[in-house]
Amino acid sequence: MTKRGKGTNLVHGGSKRSQWNEVSEAIFLTQGFVYENAEQAEARFLETGPDEYIYARYGNPTVAMFEERMALLEGAEDGFACASGMAAVNGALTSMLKSGDHVVSAKALFGSCLYILEEVLTRYGVEVTFVDGANLDEWRAAMRPETKAVFFESMSNPTLEVIDIAGVSEIAHSVGAKVVIDNVFSTPVYSKAIEQGADVIVYSTTKHVDGQGRCLGGVILGTKEHIRGVVEPYMKHTGGSLSPFNAWVMLKGLETVALRVRAQTEGALAIAKATQGHAKLLRLIYPGLEDHPQHELVMRQLGAGGTMLSFVLKDGKEAAFRFLNALEIAIISNNLGDAKSIVTHPATTTHQRLSDAQRSELGISDGLVRFSVGIEDPQDLVNDVLQALDAV
Repeated sequence: MTKRGKGTNLVHGGSKRSQWNEVSEAIFLTQGFVYENAEQAEARFLETGPDEYIYARYGNPTVAMFEERMALLEGAEDGFACASGMAAVNGALTSMLKSGDHVVSAKALFGSCLYILEEVLTRYGVEVTFVDGANLDEWRAAMRPETKAVFFESMSNPTLEVIDIAGVSEIAHSVGAKVVIDNVFSTPVYSKAIEQGADVIVYSTTKHVDGQGRCLGGVILGTKEHIRGVVEPYMKHTGGSLSPFNAWVMLKGLETVALRVRAQTEGALAIAKATQGHAKLLRLIYPGLEDHPQHELVMRQLGAGGTMLSFVLKDGKEAAFRFLNALEIAIISNNLGDAKSIVTHPATTTHQRLSDAQRSELGISDGLVRFSVGIEDPQDLVNDVLQALDAV
């Protein structure tokens, strides 16, 4: 057949059937595999062929189906599935770096990503330089001959700053550095990161891919040479692999992820339009609105504003808490990308470990509320947000 579209690959990509020809992908809940003879065991430890497995930490048929489907969705050659999004971030960076290497990173990052860069990598002799991710001149000035990687969230959490993937990639590649992107907020549905220059793409598949609050997962995507030659040896020996059961849940999530993400984006835009200029808000942040400072880049890079928006309430933490507590449909939690709308107060939860100065520099004020839009009726969500703002 000719090249299939994303929607078809989301349903059928990577599927392999057993001798029973099941409709839904099978879950192979096994930690090991049997060899027909000693010679076969020896050969497999020397080199595994297609559909050959040794141990679940190294690979598994259900996990392999998920990896192939994610690679097809992203337009990457290969992928390695991880136990969580943070296992994927850690694996993507640590597997390719050594003492004496240099990394340039955007400073607007999720707290756990900052921990890996500031605490883990530096502990082993990797130097890290942080820059304003939206400023290409700062990226350019930070590059060195020993720069091996750049890292950023393509859309930052929770201030929704969008980084120019093509621009940063051109700068990084000029010194031979690889471009590693945490692409969660952009979603694999809207992503064109590979064609825009990214070398390694990381997802927490806990978010939109599962997107139904069930289990943890992550994936690292890139060229087959990089995934199997650099990432896989590190991950299989350090134990960050995805479980077969979670891989099966993710496969089921992939069948509907495009439908959910588009519905979530529709709801996010409806909420943004209804609350734009609201008297209780100091600022509304949504990349899909023309007043977002990087709206043109967002439309060029993704083609849509995404599933997330942020409110900055005028009267700080007290007003933010009143708003959160008044919501009747959206639930308070620290996850995102779920079928259920979820609200979070980053300053006291997800980004709580940052100092006041760090949060201030990143624009994470006490009045900021992150809103992950679900698939509920958009008008119901609009009504819920408006009545909660009235209660502030």
